[in-house]
Amino acid sequence: MKFYHIALLGFGLVSSVNAADITILYSPTCPHCHHARDFIKNELIYEYNDLKVTEINATLMDSRQDFVDALNKCQFTSGGVPIMIVGDKCFQGYGDGMKDSLREAIEIDLSDEQKQSAVANRSELGANHDEFVAAHEQRKTAIVDKYVEPKQD
Repeated sequence: MKFYHIALLGFGLVSSVNAADITILYSPTCPHCHHARDFIKNELIYEYNDLKVTEINATLMDSRQDFVDALNKCQFTSGGVPIMIVGDKCFQGYGDGMKDSLREAIEIDLSDEQKQSAVANRSELGANHDEFVAAHEQRKTAIVDKYVEPKQD
């Protein structure tokens, strides 16, 4: 399977020094989407303190225009998912070899201090994943599904 990494044309420059946000278009039946979403929800949101993730189920009628817009912006000719838009970078498909490329796209506008924090978080997460996740449970709110109402506790 081929994986694509293309600069996104037509996006404005990021003006703030925050992690680039991620938009992921996925299908619930796609195994590559499942792995990409697991990586985002189990690693990236804990590594980057300010990261925001928008998930879009590309199989819903409501999301059809989002999917078409993403294909056009990313200049993808294949309708394959997942499609991940990170800052001004586009990725289609997913494999573990993409992890560093996704991190690089997130970090493009981060300060050295924010990058060092991410490295420290990644190290702590690797040392004791469950403990780190429990201590940072509020990070789960970093992921929002565009077409699903948030659960009320």
